[in-house]
Amino acid sequence: MSGVRSNSLKTTNAGVRDLGLAKEGLGLIDWAAREMPVLLLIRDRFREQRPLSGLRVSACLHVTSETANLMITLKAGGADVVLCASNPLSTNDAVAAALSAEHGIPTFAIKGEDNETYYSHIASALENRPNFTMDDGADLVTMLHRERTELLGEVTGGTEETTTGVVRLRSMAKQGVLKYPIVAVNEALTKHMFDNRYGTGQSTLDGIIRATNVLLAGKVFVVAGYGWCGRGLASRARGMGSQVVVTEVDPLRALEAVMDGFQVMPMAEAARVGDIFVTVTGDVNVLDRAHFEAMKDGVILANSGHFNSEINLAAMDDLASSVQAVRGMVQEYRLEDGRRLHVIGEGRLVNLAAAEGHPAAVMDMSFANQALAAEWMVANSGRLEPQVYDVPKDLDAEVARLKLAAMDVAIDSLTPEQEHYINSWEEGT
Repeated sequence: MSGVRSNSLKTTNAGVRDLGLAKEGLGLIDWAAREMPVLLLIRDRFREQRPLSGLRVSACLHVTSETANLMITLKAGGADVVLCASNPLSTNDAVAAALSAEHGIPTFAIKGEDNETYYSHIASALENRPNFTMDDGADLVTMLHRERTELLGEVTGGTEETTTGVVRLRSMAKQGVLKYPIVAVNEALTKHMFDNRYGTGQSTLDGIIRATNVLLAGKVFVVAGYGWCGRGLASRARGMGSQVVVTEVDPLRALEAVMDGFQVMPMAEAARVGDIFVTVTGDVNVLDRAHFEAMKDGVILANSGHFNSEINLAAMDDLASSVQAVRGMVQEYRLEDGRRLHVIGEGRLVNLAAAEGHPAAVMDMSFANQALAAEWMVANSGRLEPQVYDVPKDLDAEVARLKLAAMDVAIDSLTPEQEHYINSWEEGT
């Protein structure tokens, strides 16, 4: 994974809103860094060892202060990095300006950019002729495989951050169209157990409250999907005093939700009783026309899955007699019978559209996995097949170990006697 950078981007201000925001962005990046001790430890080692020297990275991620710290870490390790947004509403413009103007990392991201600009920014990131990709939702990888196939021969590895992207990539691998190996960072235990559960749980509620200033206590809060994200969201909504209803298609997850003390029912039933609905499934039309037709007046709808496909906005447009903005991030759809349905953040990731995304403390682990996975793929270049790999268990464990150390938490280790016992079959009653 080495080589001389060619046709690289030299401008650092082509795709940000305002370079004058850079000073503000530096403060945000530094503030996040205080809660990211694991990534900072990796950065110090990378700066000394330079394990990513010669690596050209095109990254398509949410442009937040936490992501900025990852990009700075990759650059410290010797990588040549270009960044674009993985969602039109998830960019912090001040952070994008700081990365471009102060850190020399070309960044193509403007909060609120339209679809044409969004995809043009991905195309700009690919002009770096990457030999490594970092994606969050697989849009960059998809464009690379569909529109820039001439670049695929130079790409020897990549990482994927989110559940939605991993699903897309596994489908590509199954169909034999994925052309290079990708590590599913999302599958690391230190990612999905903590980022998805604690990060999504807290930041989703943060986005809803910031957008609406609604009181959650006493509301019927419907969570669509009981994966790691749904688990975290349901527990935190309950902690805020909501009556939580879970909808699921997986019988094991539905049973788990019941055993965790939540009410479980089909969405067709939940639609009639819910006050707030949040989708966290990664699927399409989870909230659909028949559900809208059954909902109460004044309901709030939000999505915390990666793409804005979970709420069928086309069906809602068709049902609505009028649509208007009633708050900065809230659209009111008034139906023919006078009922009002409220959608936060255009149905996009509510925690980033209406708030600041996950707390830095959980992104510390996710992005530590990203950095270590990149290093691991460089070390194993040429030995990996074009398929989706899980994060190696030793890397996952190292992230957990570093996080515990940063929190000043000590744990036990096995004695030689215990090691022998759990690895033998002779012992018994």
